[in-house]
Amino acid sequence: MMNKQQRMSKLTVSAISISMLLVLSACSSDDTDTESPTAVNETTTSTAVADTPTAESEVAESETAAPESIPEADAAESTVTTEKSEVEASKPEVAAEPEVLAADAGAKLYESNCKVCHEAGLLNAPKYGDKAAWAARLSKGKDTLHIHSAKGFKNMPAQVTDKISEAQVYAAVDYMIEAVS
Repeated sequence: MMNKQQRMSKLTVSAISISMLLVLSACSSDDTDTESPTAVNETTTSTAVADTPTAESEVAESETAAPESIPEADAAESTVTTEKSEVEASKPEVAAEPEVLAADAGAKLYESNCKVCHEAGLLNAPKYGDKAAWAARLSKGKDTLHIHSAKGFKNMPAQVTDKISEAQVYAAVDYMIEAVS
C-alpha cells in the first residue's frame, strides 16, 4: 500500500506530465484558431481531472485519457493545416506595389534624420559630399548600402522603423550617393 505522501507525489508528477503534454500540444501549431472544438473540449476535460485531487484509479484514467486526446487534436490540426496549405498554394501571388515617393523624399529624410551623423561624421559615418569617405562604401555596391542603411551594419543603426519605410531610406542613401558621384 502506498502512503499518503507517495500518492501525492504520484499525483503531482501526473499533473505536471499532463500539463507539459498540453503545453507541447498547444505549441505544436502556430495557428490556434484551426483547432477543432472537440480537441478543445478534450483538453479542458483532462486539465480539470489533473487539477483536482482524485483517487489513484482516477489519476490512472486521466493519464490514459490524455495521450488519446492529444493525437486526435494533432490529427485535426494536421488535416486543417493540409487543407490550408492546399488553399494557399492555389492562390496566385500578388506582388506588393512599390511605394511612390516624392522627388525630394531622400533630401527630406537626410535633413530630418541622416544629417545628424553624416554631417559631423559621428560613429565613423561618411560625411555628406566627402568622396574619399564614400569611396570604400561605394565599391561594395549601391544595393549593399541600401541594405546596410535599412537593416543596420556595424555602427550604422537600422533606419527602417514604423515611421520610415525602406523606400524612404533607399531614397536618402541615393541622395547622399548623388552628392559624391
